[in-house]
Amino acid sequence: MPQYKVAIVGAGPAGYFATLALNNLQTEELKFSIDMIERLPTPWGLVRSGVAPDHPKIKTVAKVFEKVANEPNFRLFANVELGSDLTIEQLKDMYDAVVIATGSALGKRLGIPGEDMPGSMSAAAFVPWYNSHPDFKDEEIDLSCDTAVVIGAGNVAMDVARMLALEPSELDPTDTADHAIDAFKESAIRNVVISARRGPEHAAFTSPELRELPKLEHTIVIIEKSDIAAALSRVGDAPEKDVKSNLDAMLLIAEQEPTNHARTMKFQFLATPVEIKGANRVEEVVFKKTGTDETFSIKCGLVITAIGYEAAPLEGIPYEKGKVVNVEGRVKENIYVVGWAKRGPSGVIGTNKSDAADVMKLLVEDLKAPKNAGDVAEIIAHNKVVTQMHWQAINEAEIAAGEPVGKPRRKAVTREELFKHAGL
Repeated sequence: MPQYKVAIVGAGPAGYFATLALNNLQTEELKFSIDMIERLPTPWGLVRSGVAPDHPKIKTVAKVFEKVANEPNFRLFANVELGSDLTIEQLKDMYDAVVIATGSALGKRLGIPGEDMPGSMSAAAFVPWYNSHPDFKDEEIDLSCDTAVVIGAGNVAMDVARMLALEPSELDPTDTADHAIDAFKESAIRNVVISARRGPEHAAFTSPELRELPKLEHTIVIIEKSDIAAALSRVGDAPEKDVKSNLDAMLLIAEQEPTNHARTMKFQFLATPVEIKGANRVEEVVFKKTGTDETFSIKCGLVITAIGYEAAPLEGIPYEKGKVVNVEGRVKENIYVVGWAKRGPSGVIGTNKSDAADVMKLLVEDLKAPKNAGDVAEIIAHNKVVTQMHWQAINEAEIAAGEPVGKPRRKAVTREELFKHAGL
């Protein structure tokens, strides 16, 4: 009975859903052995280092990942980097198919003057910083100002704004990084502005996220009723379902009775950032009212951009406009791509499931005779490979560390600490 070997590069949701899809396609005549290769010492991708810690429900999808990972045909090779430990060419030669599932980790840039000034940063650095990503633990984030501006109109922008605007003790029962909780408790920020270039009807927030905002116990959330009224008149009588749902949720916020909390989170629409100004660090952002020449500015000490992500290129893989060049998931020869690396940063975690299933069907259609060409474990030269067994040890140690302090887990932040938990 032929057994095909598939390498999946990237241990985030797209990679696990691709594994699940391959397992579902197995028959008596068709069997797969799957090796997942991950640059970090920990799997789960954005479920570990992207999802906001105050939204623990979203992380329960990890149960699906663990079920897949405990199948006998699966091996995890974490802390293994393509380029230095392995090459795409080696994978192409050894495996019947290679699936790129590396996501999109680079923040898109505004391309305006002052963007590189201290106090201006991307959500692509801020989010992993508060989520204990080992590569971002030393980010310099100055929260000593009273106003922060978040530029973007999607759920990432909302997560960032919420983390800055909520009362930090609300994070105590979460798995937010200890260093981030300490910084938020010292933070002087009391006003957070979320700024969108277009009107409310074009915002990419999802309505469940919007409906949660009024539940913030120590923060006033402000949306101008006039902004929503104007958006409703622009969309007419038959707006798309998602747009209507979003505008309804925003209208509920706009119609709330005002409270007198010390913290505010305010939405502004139709504002295009044109310059970030300051002597040696951010002091203000200049905006143009979208579609006009009228400008205004907001004094602030921190600007975080959340205007989308791009995939970080891998050598030997064609990239264009921040994505892997592909046709319906086929890249070239025996290489495929799934998830954000394939289609750009869109949809929610679950969107990757149907996407991966479609691409894996194509992969199966393309299979030739199995290669049986050696074992990747023999190529990797270092002895710090984190296997599924090592990851389970890390996972259990983190959960045990969180228990006495009422957290779902207390994440290890440094590679050294992660290796110690793993017994490596």
